[in-house]
Amino acid sequence: MAERQRLTHGFPPFYRPDSRLLILGSFPSVKSRAQAFFYGHPQNRFWPVMARLCGEDTPLTVPERAAFLERNRIALYDVIEACSIVGSSDSSIRDVEPAELRPILDGSQVGRRIFVNGKTAARLYEKYLLPSLGIEATCLPSSSPANAVFSLDRLTEVWGQALGTALCL
Repeated sequence: MAERQRLTHGFPPFYRPDSRLLILGSFPSVKSRAQAFFYGHPQNRFWPVMARLCGEDTPLTVPERAAFLERNRIALYDVIEACSIVGSSDSSIRDVEPAELRPILDGSQVGRRIFVNGKTAARLYEKYLLPSLGIEATCLPSSSPANAVFSLDRLTEVWGQALGTALCL
């Protein structure tokens, strides 16, 4: 069994001056930390969902994913900058140091369009970031493979309804 480790995020937020929405996860998985980019686990449905919503092929490599985000004006980061964690288990997260989102918000067109990927990210956002930012985040169902309640089709439908006109402009 994996041991609890104190880890920092390990890679910067992804955003550009023209980013129009921000999607936050909780903390990068082991696979994401190894790739130094977001949603690196091959079974995570984030990239297939976003590609479907934007009418594109699923980006497979880090450069393809970065280009996809840039093209579609999407910013990505996580709620947590550092924490104690066992492997990739959100339920094991302790000793949270929240991320600093002000540079993303000040350096982009995100405004109040903040979304969180899953209930853990939502809970952590509400506890650590909402009080200082004063911006409500919309909770999306988790794209994690652990969220077996949602099929890819249903996940795409719900994310599409929530992201609405802010996506793929």
